[in-house]
Amino acid sequence: MSFKKLIEPLKETLAQKGIKEPLPLQKKILSKIKGGSSMFVVAPKGAGKTTSIILSVIQNLKGQAVADAPRALIFVENKQAALELESEFYPYVKDTDLRVYCAYDEKNIDDQRDEIYMGTDVVIATPKRLNKIFFLNGINLNELQMCIIDDAHFLLGKSSFGDVVRTPESIGKCQYLIFTEKFDKRFENWQDTFMYNSLLIKQ
Repeated sequence: MSFKKLIEPLKETLAQKGIKEPLPLQKKILSKIKGGSSMFVVAPKGAGKTTSIILSVIQNLKGQAVADAPRALIFVENKQAALELESEFYPYVKDTDLRVYCAYDEKNIDDQRDEIYMGTDVVIATPKRLNKIFFLNGINLNELQMCIIDDAHFLLGKSSFGDVVRTPESIGKCQYLIFTEKFDKRFENWQDTFMYNSLLIKQ
């Protein structure tokens, strides 16, 4: 997929950044994501995974805020990763209506629940904190269209793996996108459950 098919705010931001052409990985996956495919994307650092997430989320949500419930959820490893991803989102959403919110363990959970309730379109969260907020009835996942894991290899060998697996049990039909530097056999279980018929894209 070329950048010409992106919504105008995205094209303008890419132009301001001097980015003219998609990277090889982005050429492979952007059109498939736009088409609604769930997939595992396995690629090294620097291949353009994070930018692909940002472009795909904003494109699929059409750059427009709708109601109060989030439509995209992105799992990250920790507070630092959440804030870094939020910072990378900002240049791309500044000319849209989209609201991006970070939920991580170090912040007061009651404040987070109230702030999410006020309305957001994209939630960037650590798995543990997202689950706590959900079980406090602090987030509505019924409108979720995209569930994404950035740098999913952080899950391996940690309790966060179980926290992530529990999330699909609470939502309906959704597009799942797993971005990682390496594919682990435990991900194969997801292919048999909530990521049935998903694609595996490697670079």
